[in-house]
Amino acid sequence: MSWNRRDFLKNTSAATLAALAAGSPLSSLLSGCGRKGSNATADTVILLWMAGGMAHTETFDPKKYTPFSKGMEANSVLSTFKSVPTVLDGVHFSEGLESIGQVMDRGTLIRSYVAADMGHILHSRHQYHWHTCYKPPQSVAAPHMGSWIAKELGPLNPVIPAFIDIGQRFTVGESEELKAFHTAGFLGNEYGPFLIPDPSSGLESVKPPAGMSASRFEKRNHIYNELISGSAFGEFGSDYQKESLKRSMEQAYILLNSPEARAFDLSQEPKEVYDIYNTGRFGLGCLMARRLAEQGARFISVTTEYEPFKGWDTHDNGHTRLSDMKKQIDGPVAQLIKDLEKTGRLDRTLVILASEFSRDMMVEGRPDAKVQEQVDQPDIIQDIKNYGMHRHFTDGCSILMFGGGIKKGSVYGKTADERPCKTVENPIVIDQVHQSIYHALGIAPDTSYTIEKRPFYTTPDGLGKPVMELFT
Repeated sequence: MSWNRRDFLKNTSAATLAALAAGSPLSSLLSGCGRKGSNATADTVILLWMAGGMAHTETFDPKKYTPFSKGMEANSVLSTFKSVPTVLDGVHFSEGLESIGQVMDRGTLIRSYVAADMGHILHSRHQYHWHTCYKPPQSVAAPHMGSWIAKELGPLNPVIPAFIDIGQRFTVGESEELKAFHTAGFLGNEYGPFLIPDPSSGLESVKPPAGMSASRFEKRNHIYNELISGSAFGEFGSDYQKESLKRSMEQAYILLNSPEARAFDLSQEPKEVYDIYNTGRFGLGCLMARRLAEQGARFISVTTEYEPFKGWDTHDNGHTRLSDMKKQIDGPVAQLIKDLEKTGRLDRTLVILASEFSRDMMVEGRPDAKVQEQVDQPDIIQDIKNYGMHRHFTDGCSILMFGGGIKKGSVYGKTADERPCKTVENPIVIDQVHQSIYHALGIAPDTSYTIEKRPFYTTPDGLGKPVMELFT
């Protein structure tokens, strides 16, 4: 991704105004009761985000395999891939995920995540809920989980941004909805994500725009700070928000001139390592996440990217498209775990692989809360395009967790073996996921800030509890 001078100024000004406007209804005083415990088992989080709805029965929770044949009954199809053994006795994954299966002795497989019932299912709404723990819309901008972590723990390395998001562009469908949760909300811009849309050109993200000299960039930076501080912008946001914006730019400016910026340069990797990760933007994002974790990033998100009707968003051709998605993630995810273990970082790095919800061939929503069907799935399948999991399913999803104090070689929860393949043991919901992550990091469950004279907690009403059975 390259910017010219005009693009740089336009994007900087737009981001400034948007962030100031977002902060305008908030109190100028942000008071909180966040507390860090001494029992932390992790220092860093890497979230591997399977954007678009990853079908559990086609990935980490396979059921009875039914090969394609013309005239087959749709309701008879539970999995369109064969199951393959993992390193764990009796635990199978879907064909195409053999490499991840061989590192499951380093982590825990959760087979019982239940996504929220929010009526008509929309990806951006469920992604907002997963990343913030709050159902949209909200009266204030809810911070992303990565922003809470950046605020409470600060950077491990003051030069490296505490929260880095890799792989999501905002030039694709539902861009404004995606932007809504890629934010620090009321916590302030300095705790928001440092965005790397394309890891293959990540180094460009920590350089001045092409064609702009260092002296000219310094002048632009000076003008930017004057604009934020100037009286002309007094109507936008509180002093807190303005100062947060200034600190955000100062941090970015320090990074530009630091040796740590080389972490964004993937060309420095040995070819044999680079080739393992080079399955596409997601694979290279995993490589960049490893390099940034080594340099002290606190929270790193790597996404397969949500773009409607692409990737995991399988409204048709589910079987053939998942074959490709597995090729993108299998090698890089497994290699990331092995690399972190090899350098001794896995013990203090919590790696999470998750998606907003799952998929089923017949059920839209969940059995007891069906919603309007968004895919015309014939009862009798004649065409390969109808062979796959094409409807949104919220009652049984898979999550992987590695490192950071998580049990090794463990399976938590269970789904039914027959349709609907819903959670039948140990359901886990989003506030438990968030609090389990915060627990690993030593962030107190009652962490909150007072916004508009009301407490705003990391999880709604401060009632979320970690799932202690996930930890050693």
